[in-house]
Parts: sequence; C-alpha cells; structure tokens
Amino acid sequence: MRKRTKGAAISRMLGISRARAMEAVIKAELITAVTKSINRLGMTHAEVAERAGLPRSAVTGILSGSLQRVTIDRVLRLVEAVGLTAEVRVRPAA
Repeated sequence: MRKRTKGAAISRMLGISRARAMEAVIKAELITAVTKSINRLGMTHAEVAERAGLPRSAVTGILSGSLQRVTIDRVLRLVEAVGLTAEVRVRPAA
C-alpha cells in the first residue's frame, strides 16, 4: 500500500508554504492519473502533446516528474487530452 503524504507534511519537510506544497500534491495526483490513462490507452507522448497543444518535450518533462515551473493549466490540458476530468473538493481544515 502506498503512503500518501499530505500538503502540510510536505510543507514542513521542504520548508515551503502550505499552498506550494498542496499545489505539488495536486499536480502529482493529476499526473499519476494522466500516466495511468496514457498507459491504458497506449498513447505516445507525441499524441498526448498534439491533443493538449503542448510541445512533446514539455509533455515528456511533466510526465517524468519535472514539476518546477509547470502550471496547473498545463497539467489540466494533459488531463483533458487523455479523456479525463478533474474535480476540486474543498473542506474545512482539520
């Protein structure tokens, strides 16, 4: 079973704001879903790039885990390119 690390814990470990840590968690979860869909559909990075309107090199970088300077917009374009939909849920902090 995979252990999930929350944004607050990542924030403390890396010494970054909770907002930046949460953004990293969200991006990672979305990219994991995109990667699973790409594998299931048998798509190439070039096909995903064309559908997303992004350079293939950008898609390869994002999917290999290079999240610095990657905007949520670009990640969401990948989500859409593989036929997925993202939802956001907000709840009171614990």
